[in-house]
This record gives sequence, C-alpha cells and structure tokens, in this order.
Amino acid sequence: MTKLDGNKLTESVEDIRQFNFSFLRSATLLHWIGYGLLVLTVFDVVETFIPPNFMNPAWELQTIGALVERVPVPLLGLALVFYGERHGRERWEVLVVKVLSWLALVLGVLYFLLIPLGIINTVRINKQASTQITTQVNRGMTQFQQVKDALDKVNTEAEMEKLLASLSSEGSTPDINNSQELERVKEQLASFIARGEQRIQNQAQSSLSSRRLGLFKSAVKWNLGALVSGALFFTIWKSTPWARRKG
Repeated sequence: MTKLDGNKLTESVEDIRQFNFSFLRSATLLHWIGYGLLVLTVFDVVETFIPPNFMNPAWELQTIGALVERVPVPLLGLALVFYGERHGRERWEVLVVKVLSWLALVLGVLYFLLIPLGIINTVRINKQASTQITTQVNRGMTQFQQVKDALDKVNTEAEMEKLLASLSSEGSTPDINNSQELERVKEQLASFIARGEQRIQNQAQSSLSSRRLGLFKSAVKWNLGALVSGALFFTIWKSTPWARRKG
C-alpha cells in the first residue's frame, strides 16, 4: 500500500467517525424532541377529559374527535423517540423505549375500540336530535291546533275580535262590522294557520337534515381517523421489536 493510499484510508475512517458522531448528536436531539411531544400529548389528553361527562353521547363523540385530531403529535413523538433504535441511548432510555413500544400497541387497540363507540354515539345523538325537533314541532302544532279549535267555535264578530285580541301581542284588533268581514277574517286566519303549520314542518325538516349531515360528516371523519391512527400505532409497535428485547 502506498503512502497516498494510506492517507486516503485514514481520511475515509475519519469521515466515517465524524458521520457517526453527527448521527448520534442528531439522534439524541430528535429523541428529546420526541419526549417533549409525548409530554405535551399528556397535557392535551388531561385537558380533553376534564371535566369528564361519560354516558353523554355528545361529549363522548367530541372527545373521540379531539383524540383523533390531536393524534399526529403522539405519532410524531413516538417516531422521533424510536429513531436510531438503540444507538445513542442513555441507560435509562432502555426501559423507557420498551414501555413506549408496548404503549403504542395499547393505544392502537384503544383507537380501534373508539370506532364502535363513535358509531353508537352517532346513532344516539341522531336519535336525540330527532326527538328534540319532533317535540318542538309537536309543541308548535299543538298551539296552532288550539287556535284552529278556537276559530271553529267563533260565530259572531265579537267572538272573532276577542280571539284576535288574544293572539295579538298588543291586544289591538280590527273592527269587524258584518258577517262578510267575519268570514273573510276567518279565511285569512285559517290560511295563516295552515302556512304556519307548513313552515314549522319545513323548518324542522331542514334543521334535522342539516344536523344529521354535520353529525355524519364528523362521525365518518373521526371514525376513519381512529382506524388510521390505530393502524399506525400498531405499525409502530410491530416495527420496534428491538425496544422490547432484553439487553
């Protein structure tokens, strides 16, 4: 081997050594960033569950949504912590990465379990919304029916004026001087009642459709997000057998 070849070999070895040092420094930095993201995730989870309101389908579905929408942070944190496998690890990290590897599996299972819970809560919320709107419609229809019943009993101008006064917020009523005006006012009031009933039904249908669409959009987004999140956590666990090995 010539002197020139020996110098090149020495330079190559030095380059490899410098690369290893640089890699270890970068890996250590990424590990600490990962730990920091996981700590921030704990803060987010605690904030999400306080105050708890279990058995409330709306709260449970919103909580599922919050967990799904914030999942990129713990996923990135775990990826950074596991970067470089065992290289550049402190002694205390051996146990930490082992625990985090198993935690990834637990989180994967939990996110998969969020899917049926999200579906159940979506059905419950939709049923509650339907019941609430139906109750409001029935209340409005009952009020209109009471006016219709009162209108059917009107036979004189004085009775009509009394009925109109009870419906007016100001208590003022137009003068009804003869039977023709009485019939005209009765027809107008009956037409107003019919339009009011139709308007209530249309508004209820529109409100229910709008709520249902928004609910289903969020539910599909969060359930699919939970599915993807669970798969990613499971992939992290499956890709880190080195963290669970002894030694």
